[in-house]
Amino acid sequence: MSRPRSLLAFLIISCFAHPLTAADDPKAAEFFESKIRPVLIDKCYKCHSEKAEKAKKLRGGLLLDTLSGWQKGGDTGKAIVPGKPTEGTLLKSLRHEGEIQMPPDGKLPATVVADFEKWIKEGATDPRTNTTTAKAVGIDLEKGRQFWSLQIPKPQTVPANTEPTSIDRFIRAKWDEKGVNPVALADKRTLVRRVTFDLTGLPPTPLEVDAFVADASPKAWENLIDRLLKSPQYGERWGRYWLDVARYAEDQAHTFGVTPKKNAYLYRDWVIQAFNDDMPYDQFVRLQIAGDLLPEPKDDLFKRLAGMGFLGLGAEYYKNTAREQAIAEELDDRVDTLTRGFLGLTVSCARCHDHKFDPIPTRDYYSLAGIYYGSNLTQTPLAKPDELKTYTEAQAKVTVAEETVNRFLSDAGKAAAKEAAAITVKYLEAARKIRTAKAKPQEFVSKDGVNRYFLDRWLKFLDPVNAGKAPAIFKDWFALKADAKPEEVGTAAAVIQAKLASVDVPDVVVNKKGKSVAKNPDPLAKAMFLDAAAPLFVAPADAEKLFVTADAKPKLTELRGEVEKQKKSSPPAPLAAHVVSGGEQGMKVYIRGNPATKGEDAPKGFLQVMANIDAKPTGKPFTRLDLANAIASPDNPLTARVIVNRVWAWHFGRGLVNTPSNFGSLGDRPSHPELLDYLAVEFVKNGSSLKWLHKQILLTNVYRLAAEPNADNNKTDGGNVYLWRGTRKRLDVEAWRDSLLGVSGNLDETLGGPTFDLRDPNAKRRTVYAKISRHELDGLLRLFDFPDANVTADRRNVTTVPQQQLFALNSEFMIAQAKAFASRLEKLGKTDAERVAAAYRLAFNRPPEAKEREMAVAFLKMPAKPSDSLTRWQQYAQALLASNEFLYVD
Repeated sequence: MSRPRSLLAFLIISCFAHPLTAADDPKAAEFFESKIRPVLIDKCYKCHSEKAEKAKKLRGGLLLDTLSGWQKGGDTGKAIVPGKPTEGTLLKSLRHEGEIQMPPDGKLPATVVADFEKWIKEGATDPRTNTTTAKAVGIDLEKGRQFWSLQIPKPQTVPANTEPTSIDRFIRAKWDEKGVNPVALADKRTLVRRVTFDLTGLPPTPLEVDAFVADASPKAWENLIDRLLKSPQYGERWGRYWLDVARYAEDQAHTFGVTPKKNAYLYRDWVIQAFNDDMPYDQFVRLQIAGDLLPEPKDDLFKRLAGMGFLGLGAEYYKNTAREQAIAEELDDRVDTLTRGFLGLTVSCARCHDHKFDPIPTRDYYSLAGIYYGSNLTQTPLAKPDELKTYTEAQAKVTVAEETVNRFLSDAGKAAAKEAAAITVKYLEAARKIRTAKAKPQEFVSKDGVNRYFLDRWLKFLDPVNAGKAPAIFKDWFALKADAKPEEVGTAAAVIQAKLASVDVPDVVVNKKGKSVAKNPDPLAKAMFLDAAAPLFVAPADAEKLFVTADAKPKLTELRGEVEKQKKSSPPAPLAAHVVSGGEQGMKVYIRGNPATKGEDAPKGFLQVMANIDAKPTGKPFTRLDLANAIASPDNPLTARVIVNRVWAWHFGRGLVNTPSNFGSLGDRPSHPELLDYLAVEFVKNGSSLKWLHKQILLTNVYRLAAEPNADNNKTDGGNVYLWRGTRKRLDVEAWRDSLLGVSGNLDETLGGPTFDLRDPNAKRRTVYAKISRHELDGLLRLFDFPDANVTADRRNVTTVPQQQLFALNSEFMIAQAKAFASRLEKLGKTDAERVAAAYRLAFNRPPEAKEREMAVAFLKMPAKPSDSLTRWQQYAQALLASNEFLYVD
């Protein structure tokens, strides 16, 4: 590889991303179909379409039902200027800025306007032709079944050439067809670094590199692969890939009160364990969709239920307003994640109208959504019935002990309240003198039994502002004039005291929510003794502080001891997995996606285009389990292809189908269709084993090619679609951060468990265990291209922005790793040259070249400047960690 030649070069990341234009990106067309076209149809076509023009109802000369229509613009100029949302008239009209406000019957929701802004900003992709779509053409399902991805993969004849593996022979056949020649194989140091990062997300140690380089046996490469596949770090690396597809997160972005889902990590740990255990992929599918409906594994509830976090951790929308619309959005999340993730189909594009490109009628969308209609996202304990019973009984004993303490305090408060009620006249007269004569409260305390606690409560209760809320017995009291005679005051007070004397003082017990409760309290008793503002209310805490006598306190201590005893004897609360429960009510089609406009029934079921799959038992309603079986079925033409392609893409940087979540018409066609089908068939034959699949791919020569350019090949296949060279890949944020910790000696390799916050300066666990928020994604993750956890993601973007390098230069995290790395290096050599060699072996898995060693030693001998906050070794360590070579893998 091309290596940095100076310390300055270490600090420069020089690889620039070349993102697809919107016109090349099928996701942009999907966005138009799902977010833009339905709004245009529902809100704009009435006045801005060919039909409106024919009816002489066209407004402003603007057509929005064709691509050429909006490109031409209207009477007031261009409606849309792709890439420039601040120009053009459409977005301004939707925002109701200026004289023209569209739609005229009211402003669209802010989220819809934001969709239009995003669409325009990203190029205003519009896959429509320049003819209107007013005439319905329907969907020919039989014709749709002829599409390549909807035909069951067939066994393939392996090409007859001299390459060492079947995969290599398919690749060689394509090289010969396209006229390209592969580059040489990479050297052993490059390969051990490549495959270790690929399978574990961590760099190999110097000892592991040396062992592989020195191993001349024919099985050296295979043995290395086997060792890495058996390591627990494999599941952490590959589990994270699937978590992107599952849009895993621990909270919500669509609610006002963001409540963390503290048990969300169980789904993450389930995924990691599934990969480490090499769970058959068909079982992996079934357990995530319908684990609760499967009989096995009967005793391992974690394995059977925790995978349901796939949808159990899905989107939840605020429902106090537009409840049906919120539910529709939640259903869309479930359908979209499920179908993109497992099937590679954009079924959600059929939410408002028949899919414009794939054989998916709108009815099919609602047939799937109906399986989840009425369902809830809940938690279910991961405990066997006897364990749950033991825990429940133990908690009941804790509750009884706590209620006994509350009863004791309630009795103390009740006794004090009774005493206070008996001298109500004293409290009322004192309160009046304090209010009208400006007397001091302390003048009355301890006289005739008056207590300051109750006096203060009477003062607040008798404030004139409360006259309208007080019970009827206080009517005469509040009617007293300021100059009322003492006998008038006394008479009014006596009437109130007499009324209270006839009231039974209710038992006040505080429940677990902190509210005082009593059985069927008399309204007057409630107003005087139970309400938070009641003058004679005594909270348990106040009762303990003010009214429990010294003689009674030993008893209270005894009762509290019983509470602690019961808590200690109770087993811990069982963990609870996030699941989807209930539902399966079925739906009607929502006309144009509008919940308020319902059409025909959409019987629960699978996609009609896959009628060959025996998806449900005869005569029984279609369930989530039937859906799981339909997706996991070996007769499903998509499931095996999609996961095989995902694994290939995660290894090579691009898939055989380069749109891993779209195997439909708008997706890419496979570059090696025969190879894709061969792998899909063999994958199922070999027990749907992902580790088997990894090994088949990694044992190939094509995986081991060097990441070197070739001018002739570049002319024919500059994008390396046909894999004539290895792919230089930038580490994602998890592998980069984990490698920084690993090389510096700080990495905590503890497996599983609750999440941690990346903002914690002492956080040293692998990044896969960090908190993932939909509401507010951590800044480090956002900076380094972590995907939006609100939607399923099939790949990571790769951007290069100045803030990334500023983080590498200035962040506390990087400084801490540089200091730790420098400290580690001090112990790895007696001279600077030896320590530099150790630094290269740790950071880059290679020895330094002579020039690199000389420059480093010269730099380290330079005296530090007074303004330097880091030592020379710490500066050097940071330069290596921030370097281009550390960030990329050949």
